[in-house]
Amino acid sequence: MADEASERRPETPAEADGTTGLFTAVGKLLKLLRERAGLTQKELGEAVGYGPDAIGAMERGVRVARPEVLEKADALLDAGGLLRAMVPEIKEGMKKARTRHPEWYRDYAGLEAEAVELHHYCNHGVQGLLQTEGYARAVFTQRRPFLSEETIERRVADRLSRQQVFDRWPPPAVSYVLEEFILDRPIGGRAVFAEQLRHLLRIGSMRNVEIQVMPTCREEHPNLDSAFNLLTPKGHAQVAYTEAQGHPRLITDREEVRKIADRYGIMRAMALNPTESRALIEKKLGEL
Repeated sequence: MADEASERRPETPAEADGTTGLFTAVGKLLKLLRERAGLTQKELGEAVGYGPDAIGAMERGVRVARPEVLEKADALLDAGGLLRAMVPEIKEGMKKARTRHPEWYRDYAGLEAEAVELHHYCNHGVQGLLQTEGYARAVFTQRRPFLSEETIERRVADRLSRQQVFDRWPPPAVSYVLEEFILDRPIGGRAVFAEQLRHLLRIGSMRNVEIQVMPTCREEHPNLDSAFNLLTPKGHAQVAYTEAQGHPRLITDREEVRKIADRYGIMRAMALNPTESRALIEKKLGEL
């Protein structure tokens, strides 16, 4: 990540286009109606197909309350059409909403938001799009040098906002190769990490997502280097993104991208398949 001092405004999702207030107001209404109905975030999430972290983020306005969530919640929470009436404005706000990331990251964030394919190799921790709110907060809290509380909250919100890529239709094709030891490092403590593993299982069950684990016992490995992302923006050639010690790099050279994609293909062949990977994650969760 870039040094905190190098980040410049605007940082929040839609300050410039005026939709921040809308998302926040709808989130507050959703929370009020949920509490009036006596439901927890987990119970509402299960009913509308989202995890409790996602519901919490929607209620705080750091993640857009999806139209389909509002439609389902309107009936479930006996809202009398209040939530359903917000859907047209939310859809319009989603069209206007701009990226909320530091300037050095915005080129990639824009590509990610419109990608038709996303592929990730993770070798130190759970990748940002897969992180729960608790895990993300632990990651930023443990950063050195220390980040201010305001910056931590902003970065957590930024990270959660990126996860709306999973809500798009048509959905992008998404795959992950995770090093096994990521599943053994309880970032944030056991309770936070248990929820993170459950979240991996939830995301991995989506039709357009494949999560594979690279066993630590493998004696060969084609990429003993940094983590990377491969993405294919709509209508454009595939690009790669790497980040090491605060130095992000967006790679567009076709030959460089081809080499990274080749390594990724070899890793997918060497890793456990998605079914085997899911069983391993469940085993790790049971051992916590």
